Amino acid sequence: MSVTTTCVKRAFKYRFHPTDAQAAELSRTFGCVRKVYNLALAARTEAWARQERVNYNATSAMLTAWKKTEELAFLNEVSSVPLQQTLRHLQNAFTNFFGKRSQYPRFKSRKKSRKSAEYTTSGFRFREGKLTLAKMAEPLDVVWSRPLPEGATPSTVTVSQDAAGRWFVSMLCEDPTVKPLPATDTAVGVDVGLKHLLTLSTGEKIANPRHERRDRTRLAKAQRNLAKKARGDGANRGKARIKVAKIYARITDRRRDSLHKLTTRLVRENQTLVIEDLTVRNMVKNHTLARAISDASWSEFRSMLEYKAAWYGREVIAVDRFFPSSRLCSACGTLQKKMPLHVRAWTCEGCGTTHDRDVNAAKNLLAAGLAVSVCGAGVRPQRSSPGGRSATKQKPPRREP
Repeated sequence: MSVTTTCVKRAFKYRFHPTDAQAAELSRTFGCVRKVYNLALAARTEAWARQERVNYNATSAMLTAWKKTEELAFLNEVSSVPLQQTLRHLQNAFTNFFGKRSQYPRFKSRKKSRKSAEYTTSGFRFREGKLTLAKMAEPLDVVWSRPLPEGATPSTVTVSQDAAGRWFVSMLCEDPTVKPLPATDTAVGVDVGLKHLLTLSTGEKIANPRHERRDRTRLAKAQRNLAKKARGDGANRGKARIKVAKIYARITDRRRDSLHKLTTRLVRENQTLVIEDLTVRNMVKNHTLARAISDASWSEFRSMLEYKAAWYGREVIAVDRFFPSSRLCSACGTLQKKMPLHVRAWTCEGCGTTHDRDVNAAKNLLAAGLAVSVCGAGVRPQRSSPGGRSATKQKPPRREP
């Protein structure tokens, strides 16, 4: 009996330094990709208003017709592969919209939208460690900061430029080195916070690096300098804008690096990880804490934790956001009436146990998550869990006086 194993597809991202000719070609490609996306979106929107159905095949035929017009003849100057890919991306956006997984697609902005172009196998050549894109005579000068998996061949290549002017190439490959880790019996509850980024049910507290706060003075100075530049002062304003973007890029890179190291460690050490199902988009509406919450990047932490757990055969359980993890005594189950944010330690009225607020919350999350795992009660969606109410929403029994 043969056992089939599926390899995990991973994107390996590298910086590269294009020549002037390559940078000009890629910039034209980014503009054409944006133009085709907006034209196809406008055509599909108008067709929807007329109650007509337009799919990817129809927009692909439109692209062929657009290339033959005098006004859009410049679309022939770039590779056709990224143009076709952007139509596929638009199709996926509409599929997610009709599936109620996202909002209606929006038009791409020349200044605000991400500059990127995706090439499939027919649009690039990768031989002997050198990557050459369509319409280019020379390979890209890629900084190979880490090797690709042995024998790996990219299936798609995405070229992008960030706001700081840095060029990146992302290659999607199958990685045979990613395999499920040996199963363990360890489980941990994870409570996120601001003073401490994470508090584990084991009692360990992980400090919040506060990457944005460390560069806040430099960022404020650069932003003030940008604000003084007039809108028409193109060169000077552009230089000031890039300085601001470089500081933001530095903050983002350090934050992502620390989250990668942290999530990898948690996934390797624990079989089951229990977190709280927080709605960060609503929490950042609190203008007092919005900056600190955004700097903590709880959503990115959860995203990394979930896909790495799927890679390595681990389990992530999200407990209902309304579960009173902070107010519930992890020793006896007594529920406190109030628990203001400034209270960091409290004593249970029922059993007299003194709790650290965050450690107690992490222990309660772990217990609730294990109950969900054992009894099979659902936690997502919270309102329509299969098999009755979620175990995390059941109130503890009222203690008799």
